[in-house]
Amino acid sequence: MRYDLKGVTVVIKTLARALWMLLGWLELTALTLPLYLFSFLPGEHRGGWYRRLFWVWCRVFVHALGVDLRLHQKNLTPLPPCYLLIANHPSAFEDIGIPALFEVDCLAKSEVRYWWLVGRISAAAGTLFVVRESRESRARARDLIVQRLEQGRNVALYPEGGVKGKRLHDSFRYGVFEISLQTGIPIVPVFIHYEAQDDFHWSHQTLPRKIVDLMTTRNNRANYYLYDAFDPNDFEDKESYSNAVYQCYREWQRKYLE
Repeated sequence: MRYDLKGVTVVIKTLARALWMLLGWLELTALTLPLYLFSFLPGEHRGGWYRRLFWVWCRVFVHALGVDLRLHQKNLTPLPPCYLLIANHPSAFEDIGIPALFEVDCLAKSEVRYWWLVGRISAAAGTLFVVRESRESRARARDLIVQRLEQGRNVALYPEGGVKGKRLHDSFRYGVFEISLQTGIPIVPVFIHYEAQDDFHWSHQTLPRKIVDLMTTRNNRANYYLYDAFDPNDFEDKESYSNAVYQCYREWQRKYLE
């Protein structure tokens, strides 16, 4: 009797991945319940332990989605003791991918605060929220970022100003570069490359639909490339700073996506 070994291998790999994700969802469920309940504690009772538990929760979430998240350390020097982390933003996955790899407080769009379970847990863990269309909201977010940096905490944000597409937007916003120049805190760049870009890209799908897309992707590899930090002392103003960093991202895009 002849067997299709290739077909059998595919079936085995598919079943193994499904079992791996099932275990991930069981872990995620077990961790989400206490995190959600602890989120109702007064802020003074949620210290660094809650943030550390949140970072673990993000890693478990990555496991549940079945994403093969890989950090590529292209940096030649260690991470600064305190930093602003920036990245391109093609997907919703970064909201858990970045804190799964780095100990950061993230800046997210205001809608995330109202996502079921996720929003409350993220807010309790220190995620900052901004209404992108509101100048006042952006100014408040800027002040909070500076405050977090003064406390020695790292902050992650996306200089494109949101999910703009599978390729870089035509420019970066100046906000993060102004903060870096004002505080003297360096900027750590991460370039994100999803090998199945269409499956990961977030356009108009609902969050549940996007979760299904990630779980059923044809290629679950997510590559996060970490490069050396930019020193604000090397730049005279926010325009030259932004342009220099943007050109680096253009080079990385050509290297990994074109």
